[in-house]
Amino acid sequence: MFSNLKEKPADKILALGQAFREDPRDTKIDLGVGVYKDAEGKTPIMRAVKAAEQKWWGQEETKAYTGLAGDPAFSEVMINLVLGDAVTRDQVAAVATPGGTGAVRQAFDLVRMANPDARVFVSDPTWPNHLSILAYLGVETVMYRYFDTETVGVDFDGMMADLEDVRAGDVVLLHGCCHNPTGANLNLGQWQEVIALLNRKGAVPMIDIAYQGFGDGLEEDAKATRLVVKSCPEVLIAASCSKNFGIYRERTGILMAAAQDRGLQKVAQGNLAYLNRQNFSFPPDHGARLVTMVLSDDALRADWQSELEEVRLGMLRLREDLANELRRLSGSDRFGFIAQHRGMFSRLGATPEQVETLRKDHGIYMIGDSRINIAGLNAQTVPILARAIIDVGV
Repeated sequence: MFSNLKEKPADKILALGQAFREDPRDTKIDLGVGVYKDAEGKTPIMRAVKAAEQKWWGQEETKAYTGLAGDPAFSEVMINLVLGDAVTRDQVAAVATPGGTGAVRQAFDLVRMANPDARVFVSDPTWPNHLSILAYLGVETVMYRYFDTETVGVDFDGMMADLEDVRAGDVVLLHGCCHNPTGANLNLGQWQEVIALLNRKGAVPMIDIAYQGFGDGLEEDAKATRLVVKSCPEVLIAASCSKNFGIYRERTGILMAAAQDRGLQKVAQGNLAYLNRQNFSFPPDHGARLVTMVLSDDALRADWQSELEEVRLGMLRLREDLANELRRLSGSDRFGFIAQHRGMFSRLGATPEQVETLRKDHGIYMIGDSRINIAGLNAQTVPILARAIIDVGV
């Protein structure tokens, strides 16, 4: 059997990280992998998460399975965090998943099971794993224009023109905030236009919200998702706790299915639980337990929100510092978009050849499409990166 297997191409982001680790230069800068890092280059355990973990160690009495959908308390706190009062609890079905990626995978499986003919419309560009999972599942994928390389912002006219091709029952995948990989987001007025188009066409929005709290704040980052849920008959939402709780390796995510028709909640819940059973049976609980404890305890939640805000503001400062340094070196404001983008990522607009020169000559590692992880910078490396960008002629 194994002799029939074909070798798979290496993951480009993981391969880039390996190349970075093997680079002996002391001045090298890793802007590739999408993981938050502090000024020392570490991914810290958040204070509230550590406190919850210590508390749970003394309370935990069993390692028995949770239910197929995970602990209901986790669903409650996450629905509240992401959706607020946009819908009532009896309008939402939810299951815990192994990370946001697990939620995305289960959502695509649900789409395929409910409507085998559904196409999934995906922004160009998007997180590469969206495309990989859809291809693996054999779901027809249609790209819609999203990023304008000239303005380094959203190509909204192109996006709306392409979405005119959606059919009833198709799914349109949208990033709830902090678009990955571009950092360019729709404003609320544009969201309203997208919603009107989807409702007119009878398409189903699916929102991937992996960076709530990293852009403009917890509540601001959830506004678009809540607007969609309030305005559309049916919505799928895949949410991740990896970034805003810093629990990457605990693989903590949730998939929600919200419907205006409360009569659909029971059947949606049953189908989500069924998909969990087919894929991994019972979801992991440790990370979900910590999130539940943090969000349910006033003191822990306040400390978590305070630290999350420190992280967000730190990334905004790095964006502003990099944009200012590039403005000083270039004598123009053509890199001002860096300060306007939100989240961990921005696309610089460099060519693949320039990206390779940055790696070879300057030890600066980024994805070939020139996506950079802002959190990979610090006060010392910002001027180094800015000088390198100017030197290679970006």
